[in-house]
Amino acid sequence: MDLSELGSAPLPLVGGKALNLGKLTAAGFRVPRGFCLTTVAYRKAAPAELDALAARLDSAQSGSWNDDKADDGEPGRPGLAQPGPDLGELARQAREMIVTAPIPADVDAALRGAYAALGSRATVAVRSSATAEDLPFASFAGQQDSFLNISGADAVVESARRCWASLWTERAVAYRAANGISHRDVGLAVVVQDLITATSAGVLFTANPVTGTRTETVIDASAGPGQAVVSGSVDPDHFVVDTATGRVLLRSPKGTAGRRRPSLDDARIRELTALGDTVQRLFGAPQDVEWVIDAAGRIWVTQSRPITTLYPLPDPAATEDLGAEAGTDADPRVYLCGTLLQGLTRPLTPMGLSVLGSMRNRNGPWRYVNPGLRMYVDVTAMVRNRYGRRYLLRMLPLADGRSGAVFPALLDDPRFGVRKRQSRRARRGAAGRQAPRQPGTGSGAAGNRAGHDPGTMAGLGLTVRLIPALVRAAVRPSAELRRAFDYGNRLQTELVLPEPATTFGRLDHAQRILENTVDGLILATLPGPSVGYLMLAWARRLLRGIAAPRELEAVLRGLPNNVTTEMDLELWQLAVTIGAHAASREVFLAHGPRELAALYKAGSLPAVAQTGLHGFLDRYGHRAVAEIDLGMPRWSEKPDHILGMISNYLHVTDPEQAPDRQFARAEEHAEARIRSLVERTRVRSRIRARLVEFCLRRTRQLSGLRELPKFYIILALAEMHRQLNAIGIELARSGAIATADDVYFLEFDEVRVGLRGADLKGIIAGRHRIYDVELRRRRIPRLLLSDGTDVEAAVMAKSPASGALAGTPASAGTATGTVRVILDPVGAHLEPGEILVAPSTDPGWTPLFMTAGALVMEMGGVISHGAVVAREYGIPAVVGVPDATTRLRTGETVTVDGSAGTVRQVDAPLSPATAAGSLAG
Repeated sequence: MDLSELGSAPLPLVGGKALNLGKLTAAGFRVPRGFCLTTVAYRKAAPAELDALAARLDSAQSGSWNDDKADDGEPGRPGLAQPGPDLGELARQAREMIVTAPIPADVDAALRGAYAALGSRATVAVRSSATAEDLPFASFAGQQDSFLNISGADAVVESARRCWASLWTERAVAYRAANGISHRDVGLAVVVQDLITATSAGVLFTANPVTGTRTETVIDASAGPGQAVVSGSVDPDHFVVDTATGRVLLRSPKGTAGRRRPSLDDARIRELTALGDTVQRLFGAPQDVEWVIDAAGRIWVTQSRPITTLYPLPDPAATEDLGAEAGTDADPRVYLCGTLLQGLTRPLTPMGLSVLGSMRNRNGPWRYVNPGLRMYVDVTAMVRNRYGRRYLLRMLPLADGRSGAVFPALLDDPRFGVRKRQSRRARRGAAGRQAPRQPGTGSGAAGNRAGHDPGTMAGLGLTVRLIPALVRAAVRPSAELRRAFDYGNRLQTELVLPEPATTFGRLDHAQRILENTVDGLILATLPGPSVGYLMLAWARRLLRGIAAPRELEAVLRGLPNNVTTEMDLELWQLAVTIGAHAASREVFLAHGPRELAALYKAGSLPAVAQTGLHGFLDRYGHRAVAEIDLGMPRWSEKPDHILGMISNYLHVTDPEQAPDRQFARAEEHAEARIRSLVERTRVRSRIRARLVEFCLRRTRQLSGLRELPKFYIILALAEMHRQLNAIGIELARSGAIATADDVYFLEFDEVRVGLRGADLKGIIAGRHRIYDVELRRRRIPRLLLSDGTDVEAAVMAKSPASGALAGTPASAGTATGTVRVILDPVGAHLEPGEILVAPSTDPGWTPLFMTAGALVMEMGGVISHGAVVAREYGIPAVVGVPDATTRLRTGETVTVDGSAGTVRQVDAPLSPATAAGSLAG
């Protein structure tokens, strides 16, 4: 097929590269002439045995799990596959089949005839065009081979064969496996084009691929052919350009003294920038464009593919599907990632996002968006207000050290300068001009700004009602404790749905839980911990000049009335019981978490283990890893994680490393610190000493309740999850969705439509694609601008970090031990005293803390969940360490200094026992 015929060709026939070249040709761009040998030719040439081998590859990648690691429990899909150990050999066999198979005569004749039409001795480029290539979610850049300076029909035929074979290189097979693409579904077309003799060539990106900024074009250029730039064999000229104006913002290398002339002058840079912008408009998304300039000065486009690594733009109007890319906002805005503040790097299911959106938008003026299926809060108004700036400068370092570190740079951006407050009349006029919120998006973008909207007034009313509750908690803490725990008993009763129930009745019940729970839960559980931390703040003020602020951290160790700590200690006690029972211990040591879960569900564990685990799950089975996401399976239905933790605990043999002993030491340390602080204050003033003791005692009595609001929220979410599971089964039975778990890729209104008979599989498939892409994303912007800029990446691009691993000090003490990098706590193994290195943590991770020697996290600040729990357990912690999970490797030895905020690699390895013995502070 001639390139001019490809603009509307189906992707499975011509592949991604050829299809995009066809669209460019049809749109009038200057593209080298040529043709496409379609995938029909590849199918004819591929031997029949190749399909069976591709099926073996699919099977190998889906069955290559570590036996000790359960799948990640993704709703509606198995965990992401990792290529098995025989992948390389199977890929080699596939290539051998292609290389040795004869090319059918009709394919050979068609290829030679099309080449002859270009000229009998034409010099051409022969390029692969795979059906799984240049896709919106996976570019496959460089995964298949292309060949330049090919001349002669025999050489063209042989190059086409080599392109076919490159579909089965180990790198291409591994890339497909990592992106969840079946090897049986792929094919490969071949593009043959005139080779343009280049005076200069290169690549341009219509959005900045490092910072994500959509308003910048990035150009890499070099004299001669572009392959040198693409392959990285030359050091190209590098230009960053403002797309709208063509102004060069950055050029590297700078100047021309003592070196060759730049490959592009400013006029050419502007011309290429405009070209890239036009290409982007054609495809409707940021593009990676390869280009060539010939001796006559003409610019040729040789390839265009989507930039697949950009984080999706925030969508303030929420008109796009959940998690999808949106257009840039004319008024620049700043968004803070609330998901990261909750300790989650993973995306949330659409149902989970919708439910959280309904909860968060009931109270307060906040505006939220959900790019990449993660929660972001719009903090633009605070950034443009001098009091809001002060608050963020003070609080961000506590919540997330890395956000706090880059936030000052954002304040220097003139787009976010302090603005004068609008008059009341102007605010009313602006509110009246706002567009109505689009239904079914769950993002709450409109209608919840500050002003007279219902959410703001409801939030104000709730605040007023909280004031007497705070006073009551301070005066009568014991009564406050009883009130908080009594509320939990009432909540459990209210959550029960009388059976039998209809499917619509279950849906109504799930929605009522959401509507009826939030306000009562806040009033019942928030006053206690709020007073506890207020008392700590007052104690810190009273101790000025007497004790350093960080000395008070010890007071928060071993806090009573913390439901998460109590859960962890109960799990430890269950492990002790199992370890003392020979038959139970033998079963746990002989099987992985998945096998143990199957035995438990079958009722086949030894009686001691079966009964003990049932009791634990009866109390805590509503919890989960990433538990704020309604779509995540609860421990009661998937106990693999808990069973893995019990197995880990069975390896603790040193009594001093036992979690209950560590917790007791933390309590003793806290009490000793209180006595010390009171005695030091008494030297100054006896009254002041009494006030310090009063504040610190209240702190210990009430601060542990901080986990209770979330505990009860998760209890409510678990009941909603149970009802939605039943609804999902009914929807799958009726054919509205493919599997029961797909219900979590819908919102409540859509579920109701599905129950009335609508086919929702198409909607779900699109959301699954977004979700799967986001599951594989490793870098999540913590501060994101509406033009796509990742603020941290932009700051780091201007001043790269040094080789040292440094973060935010989160829990004092030092520990030297062996690194264990864990990306998912489900089924994870951690030896006593090992250094836990994780992206972030939530309560589902805390059982691992019980045996960790220290904690290192990529995310978080001193008040993030992992930091607080580390202090309570008395283990050193450093949080906000950029790229810790990739810069540190399992098995190497490091020293974690929780006071200095450093992680230092050491040469001499220590045993876990020695590492644990080095805990201090």
